[in-house]
Amino acid sequence: MSLPPVPTTQEPQYKRLLEVEAEAGRSRLGLMMNQAWYDDPKRLTFTFARYKFVAKMMAGFGDVLEVGCGDAFPSRIVQQEVERLSVCDFDPLFIKDIRECETDRWAFADVFVHDVLASPPPSRFQGIYALDVLEHIQPSSQHRFIGNLVQSLQEHGTLIIGMPSLESQEHASALSKEGHVNCQTLPQLKDTMQQHFHNVFMFCMNDEVLHVGFSKMAQYLFAVCCSPRSDRSGFSAL
Repeated sequence: MSLPPVPTTQEPQYKRLLEVEAEAGRSRLGLMMNQAWYDDPKRLTFTFARYKFVAKMMAGFGDVLEVGCGDAFPSRIVQQEVERLSVCDFDPLFIKDIRECETDRWAFADVFVHDVLASPPPSRFQGIYALDVLEHIQPSSQHRFIGNLVQSLQEHGTLIIGMPSLESQEHASALSKEGHVNCQTLPQLKDTMQQHFHNVFMFCMNDEVLHVGFSKMAQYLFAVCCSPRSDRSGFSAL
């Protein structure tokens, strides 16, 4: 009985494709990325671009935490650039999905369920980031959310917040807008973060393109925040 032929390629550089498949199998998309790939494939391109921006801003950091990680599928982009990445979400469904997809090579430092509105994340981190999270937090609770994140930052830590701009909501899909209760303009987001930090650097993004242009035409906003204020007492208790 003859054995089936061993897979090969026409060009030798592609042998690595077969080696990875034999070693690690085929990766599967997380729950959120699977839905995006099915309904709107282009969405993955600018989602990954947002994570690449965070990765470059936090390159070389030691302990980093992602808050509201969802399925954490694109989090590996940040993991490439930092020493240790932990991820958390308040929804156990996503944490279960992450643990089922996680591999030894790309294992996170920690994966856990946590509600930041209830308490600060455990431990202290050099960097914390939350993408597409703050717009889901009621305005009356946003300072408690941010204050609890600040409490988990190391003394000279950095917080990055990313969210869709208020102006973009006119053009967003119904699914994209669902749950959005706190989208802000660039000046509003900067003011929000300046109540917690001395230094807040604002960036805009349109699809995959990062810029510092006219913010009213931006689809997405980033606030890179450094140097927590010492006069922000009481925020975490709101």
